[in-house]
Amino acid sequence: MDQDLARGILDEGLRCGADFVELFVEETRFGSVTLRDRKVESATAGTEFGVGVRLLYGTQVRYGYTSLEDRDALTALVRGLAAAGASAKAGGVIVPDFRRIAPAGIHPVRVQPSQRGQSAKLALLRQSDEMARGLSSQVAQVTASALDRESRIALFNSEGLAMEDHRTWSRFSVAVVAERAGERHTGSESPGERRGCEFFDSLDVESYTRTAAERAMRMLDAGYVEAGEMPVVMGNGFGGVIFHEACGHPLETEALRRKATPFAGRIGELVAHPCLTAVDDGTIANSWGSLEIDDEGMPTQKTVLIEGGVLKGFLSDRVGAEECGLPRTGSARRESYKYAPVSRMRNTYIAAGQSSLDDMLAAAGDGLYAARMGGGSVNPATGEFNFAVEEGYRIRGGKIAEALRGATLIGRGHEVLPNISMVGSDLQLAAGTCGASSGLVPVCVGQPTLLVSKILVGGRS
Repeated sequence: MDQDLARGILDEGLRCGADFVELFVEETRFGSVTLRDRKVESATAGTEFGVGVRLLYGTQVRYGYTSLEDRDALTALVRGLAAAGASAKAGGVIVPDFRRIAPAGIHPVRVQPSQRGQSAKLALLRQSDEMARGLSSQVAQVTASALDRESRIALFNSEGLAMEDHRTWSRFSVAVVAERAGERHTGSESPGERRGCEFFDSLDVESYTRTAAERAMRMLDAGYVEAGEMPVVMGNGFGGVIFHEACGHPLETEALRRKATPFAGRIGELVAHPCLTAVDDGTIANSWGSLEIDDEGMPTQKTVLIEGGVLKGFLSDRVGAEECGLPRTGSARRESYKYAPVSRMRNTYIAAGQSSLDDMLAAAGDGLYAARMGGGSVNPATGEFNFAVEEGYRIRGGKIAEALRGATLIGRGHEVLPNISMVGSDLQLAAGTCGASSGLVPVCVGQPTLLVSKILVGGRS
């Protein structure tokens, strides 16, 4: 966007009485291909452009967007958003000279997706399909997809900030359904990174496909878990989805300002077992959930949420920080120009500890080993969660025994934290997508293998 045009629109917002005005300009190119059972199920590609306008009156947010970039359309949008009864501000140029911020380049991209077509993805998906079907006649269905997204954004605000960023993501997903005697089970893997086509070029497609297929086939032989409270050893990587959903969301100022978190007023208190440290880090190079500059123009950072069991802070955006009296953490995020930014997670994980898997199994004695978590649901206001175990095993006498299915982990995040009594050293992150009031954003969840000394496991009674 032309800087004179941006300045004029920002001035118009201030003249309408706003305390703060922001323009978010975005052009995004995307492409994806999905192959199901050797046939192309979908192939989509396109480009989207728009401008989001945010006016703040104190901490009251007025937000709108348009796909037009001309002065008349943007001026009309600002005037339509302006709060009724707000006192107009008179005078000349109000916005100070722009100070430009450029990303530091911590997420290098060698080959932008726009330099290749969709057909390059198709060969990758066919390789995955053939690999899975070649493993066993029990493989009944294979769905593989590859997607990329390339966004160029510019941000201007009434404090004089001018920022541009170029963001690229690539992801591969495979889901394999195994079937025998009418029984079915699904295994899946979905790696993703902030890289271009080099992500696909170096991807070990066969390894991810084999992992998904073999997990699905192992679970065909599994018996059903018996319900009850028991020790659970949770596998690394995607097991972190429970912390993300049940504890991460309540540690965003978006929850705190709405008084919808059990962690309100507890900074400095012991909220977890002393072995536990939890972090949200937007600075990990090329990680799926990383940023260089957040969607308010603030450089991202590594934010310690819990350290040695003690609550250290929350993830914040501009509005949340002001309302809650907390520092900003570079955590303002939005799906696109159609959403106002709010505090959101980036790469959120439980930090590595020192315990070994053998020590955790021995401490559990008899219980459940949740090697791989699946989907679930959570009430962010209470932290109550319900997550399925995609791959599980009985722990008997401190050893991993037979496979189990049908297990569900049930609890409240803030109540489970004190029961995480041992943390392993095998930290791993897993790519995912998080939905909230500012839309869907790419995030990573993660943890090492850990022991929950007691948690309610749903299953067959």
